Amino acid sequence: MFQARSLSEREIRFMELRLLEAKQAELVNYMSLARTAIQHIYGNAAPDDATAKREVAQILAAMTYGDDGFFFVYDYAGNNIVSPKQTYLINKNWYDAEDRNGGKVVQELISRARSGGGYHRYPWPQPSTGETAQMYSYVIGFQDWQWALGTGIWIDDVLAEVAQVRAGTEARIQRTFVFIILITLAALFLVFVSGLMLNLRERRLADAKLKELTQRIFDTQEEERGRVARELHDGISQILVGIRYTLELAARRLKTGKSGVADGIASSSTGLNDAIHEVRRISRDLRPGVLDDLGLGPALKTLVEEFSKRTEIEAVFETVVFRNRLADDAKTALYRVAQEALTNIERHAQATHVRMKLYGSRRGANLTIEDNGIGLKGTNQAISPGLGLRNMAERIEHLDGTLTITSSARGTRVEARLPLKHMLPPLESTEERKTA
Repeated sequence: MFQARSLSEREIRFMELRLLEAKQAELVNYMSLARTAIQHIYGNAAPDDATAKREVAQILAAMTYGDDGFFFVYDYAGNNIVSPKQTYLINKNWYDAEDRNGGKVVQELISRARSGGGYHRYPWPQPSTGETAQMYSYVIGFQDWQWALGTGIWIDDVLAEVAQVRAGTEARIQRTFVFIILITLAALFLVFVSGLMLNLRERRLADAKLKELTQRIFDTQEEERGRVARELHDGISQILVGIRYTLELAARRLKTGKSGVADGIASSSTGLNDAIHEVRRISRDLRPGVLDDLGLGPALKTLVEEFSKRTEIEAVFETVVFRNRLADDAKTALYRVAQEALTNIERHAQATHVRMKLYGSRRGANLTIEDNGIGLKGTNQAISPGLGLRNMAERIEHLDGTLTITSSARGTRVEARLPLKHMLPPLESTEERKTA
């Protein structure tokens, strides 16, 4: 609405300017007639020729047109010489005369005459009605005589036409505004109804997604429990059973006095060491202590080294020192992504080389894992992504990051990016802490 009113106001001002230009042309024509009528006298007269001045004044006083059209003359001192339709002005000084707005009318007319001529708009009494109205004057200077000669026309018709156009425009804008309000209300109602329906739909979808997520959490927990149970059964349980049989055998030999007791105890001690290492490995897989103690870089390095040792796949780890500046949830998320990616490579990729890179940038933390395996299509994971890939994506998305997986027959690239807000400020040095 404001723009429409501004545009309309510009158009109205443009129309008013065109109408005033037509009035200006009319004033110029009147002034040309006056100059033609007196030029033969003024052109041949001296600056102090009183007779010539009187003849010119008489000619100008006789030149009237319409009900209110006339010519007026002021000398540069402000004395009125000619004013045929307002004779009370003649032979009086009006240099300090003001209009109702406080404007110095005669001074302004004289100033324009001195500068070669010009137009001036001001309120002035209209001879035919006696009422004050807007007058538009054109004045020129007779420099030899120190006269300001001018004529003017009242522009009430212009102002009335402009006011009529402005009123019509305002009425159209008001109607348009009411129409826009009605359309806006209808649109708001439709948006409200649509939003309500979408809200109900989204709520149903959210409930379904929540149920699916809850089920996935249960599935993940059961899968993790099953993995731990298998490792306990296949690893620690077998070792402990072997130790028990070895100790029982050593006990029977001790009772019967047979030799080999020391060997049985030594074998049991070795088995206990293996069991301890297996417990530590399982504990490290669940939550590596080095991740909390030294940071993400050393934890990933240990993970890659153990992966390479276990699978005999060549694995390279590159990093830029983070100085443990990642938040705990960010470290955990990136570690789990790396752990899941290596697990997928071990189970499905048939790769012979793995490259892992961890580095920081102005945008945050970045982790990439690349292999030269057969790709996701070769394992059918592109069509039906497993729970591990979904968990990776959800961990990163939960931290407002992005997970990108690109795969081809030449290998797979997993790239996880976390925003800068998960980077902690640098720790103060020992000297800074002492001085702080």
